[in-house]
Amino acid sequence: MRAKKNVFSSLGAARRRVASWVVHRGVRWVQEAGAVTAECPGPYRFRRIGGGTRLAFPQGTVFGEQWIELGEHCIIGEQVTLTAGMMPGLDLGPQSVLRLGNGVVLGRGSHVVASQTVVIGDEVYCGPYVYITSDNHSYDDPAQPVGKQWPRTAPVEIGTGSWLGAGAVILPGARLGRNVVVAAGAVVRGEVPDHAVVAGAPAKVVRTWDPAAGWQPPLRTPPPKPIPEGVTPEQLLALAEWEAGAQVPASAAGGEQRRTGEGR
Repeated sequence: MRAKKNVFSSLGAARRRVASWVVHRGVRWVQEAGAVTAECPGPYRFRRIGGGTRLAFPQGTVFGEQWIELGEHCIIGEQVTLTAGMMPGLDLGPQSVLRLGNGVVLGRGSHVVASQTVVIGDEVYCGPYVYITSDNHSYDDPAQPVGKQWPRTAPVEIGTGSWLGAGAVILPGARLGRNVVVAAGAVVRGEVPDHAVVAGAPAKVVRTWDPAAGWQPPLRTPPPKPIPEGVTPEQLLALAEWEAGAQVPASAAGGEQRRTGEGR
């Protein structure tokens, strides 16, 4: 009886392994087939999709794509919303409303909602669940539900080279300079100068760059060492293992030798 149980258990495990392989291969195929690129735009008719740009599958809400321009080599994560206009089917005129520069990264679950002009510069990186919008609810009339009142709108601009942390919110009228860092969860409105770090809700400047004195207040950690060109992943792994071994205290190494009988 025990032998039969072992046989059935082995067969069940084999079936599960096969089913798992089939499911994961199928999901990967769907993700590849459902991705949107300039060569395979699917149902979307963007004003422009640059070469090398890819919208991962599944996409979030997308409409008004005739007024949306995507630069080259952009990475748009899964479930990212890109909308131009308050609702589908509107005529927004001859100009683009939402423009992404080259090399923009929008993390999973992010939203970019534009009824006024929203411009995201080159090489702007966004973590997951970032929200960028030109529209905000108004509540002027206390007798009307907030969701039914006409929103306030204003253009938004995010400067080249900026980084927006996870869950950051960029509100209407925000103008971020070049290489701005927005901390995770920050809520940004108004103007932010070049090379500034902002944090909080509402966001405030917490660090700035001075050409003579450097970052003020000073950074708490030294800058990371860049990886030399031509270094392979195997070499990096070997170096990490060597550094980990080199950091073992000599006393600990000696104790290990005594326990194993080595070094006698």
